[in-house]
Amino acid sequence: MTRRVVVGVDGSLIAVRALDWAAEEAVRRGAALHIVYAVPDRDEAQPVLASAEARIHERYPELPCTTAFAEGGAARALTRESEGADLTVVGTRGLGRLTGALFGSVSLRLAAHTHGPLLVVRGDHRCDGGREVLLGLESDSDADAAAYAFQEAERRGVRLRVLHAWTHRHTTPELPSPVTGANPGQEQAVPHFDVAELRRRYDGIGVESLTVRTDPAQAMLEATREAALVVVGAHRHGHGAEPRLGPIGHTLLHRSHCPVVVVPTR
Repeated sequence: MTRRVVVGVDGSLIAVRALDWAAEEAVRRGAALHIVYAVPDRDEAQPVLASAEARIHERYPELPCTTAFAEGGAARALTRESEGADLTVVGTRGLGRLTGALFGSVSLRLAAHTHGPLLVVRGDHRCDGGREVLLGLESDSDADAAAYAFQEAERRGVRLRVLHAWTHRHTTPELPSPVTGANPGQEQAVPHFDVAELRRRYDGIGVESLTVRTDPAQAMLEATREAALVVVGAHRHGHGAEPRLGPIGHTLLHRSHCPVVVVPTR
């Protein structure tokens, strides 16, 4: 099956930024790009899709690109299109007729329903700016988010910075910390999933780790100023439950200075 990155567009400026990010992510992964516009009128969708496709062909002539018109709401259409995709990308505003703040509609609904990682484009950083990848760990359920962040740092050839922002009482792990490169005096924490295995698998990545106990949301927000993107998990509480963002994830979707990747737990 062909690897693909899905992106939602609507002709707005933020959607163009999301399109550019999605194209860069597709090139980085060796994947095809699939552009989706959810709007009731096919005639309205065609010029927007044609413009988006022309932009991709001009900037990335070797990138395989397809377009699709989808009836119904943007969140539902992108959830459907996200099945089997490596990544789904949206901007922070717009997307079809759901104009205004995206946080309360498309992005939050996608975070709860998308079948894979969701990239919400925020801030004004360039996709290829060489900045570090930031991983925000809120609980022991963030194994999938951690794996994605290591992969993303390797794809970009940049450092990974890990902020442990536990919202529950910390339990001392049995394994010693496998994370190196933290500054002297920083308190380190290791989640219950096997970070040591991730360190061995991605041994070429520089990793810095810091535990944050005081105002973790603010610490995470400040860290996003210098990050290429920040990765957080969305957790399922019970079998078959929808993934839900923790308090830090919600804060980042509203206020992050860089794009946010939401990785649902399997």
